[in-house]
Amino acid sequence: MGPMNFYAGGGLDRLAHLRTEDGWVERVLGEERARVVAVWQTRNLVVAGDRPEPALLPVEAIRPWLDEARTLAVLGESGRSLHLAIDVSHWSEEEAHRRAAGIGEWTDLRRVGPLLGREDGSLLAYARGLMWWHARHRFCGVCGSPTDSAEAGHVRRCTDESCKASHFPRTDPAVIMLVHDGDRALLGRQKVWPPGMYSTLAGFVEPGESLEETVAREVFEESGIRVAEVRYHSSQPWPFPASLMIGFHATAATRSIRLNQSELEDCGWFSRVELRDFGQQGKALPRADSIARRLIEDWLAQG
Repeated sequence: MGPMNFYAGGGLDRLAHLRTEDGWVERVLGEERARVVAVWQTRNLVVAGDRPEPALLPVEAIRPWLDEARTLAVLGESGRSLHLAIDVSHWSEEEAHRRAAGIGEWTDLRRVGPLLGREDGSLLAYARGLMWWHARHRFCGVCGSPTDSAEAGHVRRCTDESCKASHFPRTDPAVIMLVHDGDRALLGRQKVWPPGMYSTLAGFVEPGESLEETVAREVFEESGIRVAEVRYHSSQPWPFPASLMIGFHATAATRSIRLNQSELEDCGWFSRVELRDFGQQGKALPRADSIARRLIEDWLAQG
């Protein structure tokens, strides 16, 4: 297995076997080595600098934050620290900035992701994704009653005694694939992307569909290209807001593009020579922390 993608491979022991123990969360909060990462409206609290890092907050230093937090979850253990996450999204922007003054700044993880160490990026992605799920599952999808957080923040349970349905953190599987034809690769762009940026094609898995079928369907729907061989490459947690990106390389069976303009603004074949000199053509490859970039760079390295 090659190197892990960004936001994966953090080495955190999630301690899942302890989540159902009575009083475990309180014991974790009482540990001197407990550290809290805070999330406000999908932003992480980060200590800025040439090498940004998470603001790891001692419990005693932020007791008022814990009392006011909308959600608290135990993330796990890494090295000498026990990590927890809290959601304080109910604070106003003014209040959030006032509380963070002298500690760090509320930052979109995508802005600093490539600059973070692997463990730090993975930890912040985990916290962001889990808090996002809690914020959007406060009511039972079965009966509509309120839900409560349970099992150290990794389950939400319906409060209606006649229902008691358990709901677990949601991750949406999506395929992302680099289609190639000899020395050319297929890239497209969406209108909302930064000017000149092209990336691999991607799409969400539908019910009753295999990953390989999704690759073939999405490529054909967006570009009119049929694919032959589909090979798994790697995967990446992508909590923007709640996806698991499952990466593939695929061989083209046809070459003529029929652009679906409701999906893409443009789509084309690019040679290795062109891609290695993309910037000089006024074009850009996808973000450095994305699996799309990894798929392209690994393919370029093969030729």
